[in-house]
Amino acid sequence: MSSQLLGYLIFFAGLAQIALVVGSAAIPKLLNWKGELMKTSLLIRQIFWTYAGYILVINFSFGLLSILGEEELLDKSFLAKSITLFIALYWITRILIQFFYFDTSAAPKGLIYKVGEVTLVLLFFFLAIIYSCAFIYNCRL
Repeated sequence: MSSQLLGYLIFFAGLAQIALVVGSAAIPKLLNWKGELMKTSLLIRQIFWTYAGYILVINFSFGLLSILGEEELLDKSFLAKSITLFIALYWITRILIQFFYFDTSAAPKGLIYKVGEVTLVLLFFFLAIIYSCAFIYNCRL
């Protein structure tokens, strides 16, 4: 894959991650986080919201980094290799969690939820593939 094409794909991946952050604003309401979390202790709620905040900031940061630093992410430096590997592993891990850990039997039913799940999984695969390709590109001599 050419560096120019990969650069465009990284830029697009950045936009997609920003869109994911924006879209994530609807998830607490769609999945009734407030009601569900009221069943837990205050400490668990606080930890949950802390983790959710970290994930949101990480996704937003990956998006900005990809939009503003696409060339640097492909400059074959140690830092470019490290960051593209980290982002690839982050999204690969998210896919593994989706398929091998999540119990979706209690997930809401309906077309909007199914479309949302499929869209998110496709996005996670796209991101994992793009950053994996970027890492491989950075490792080539």
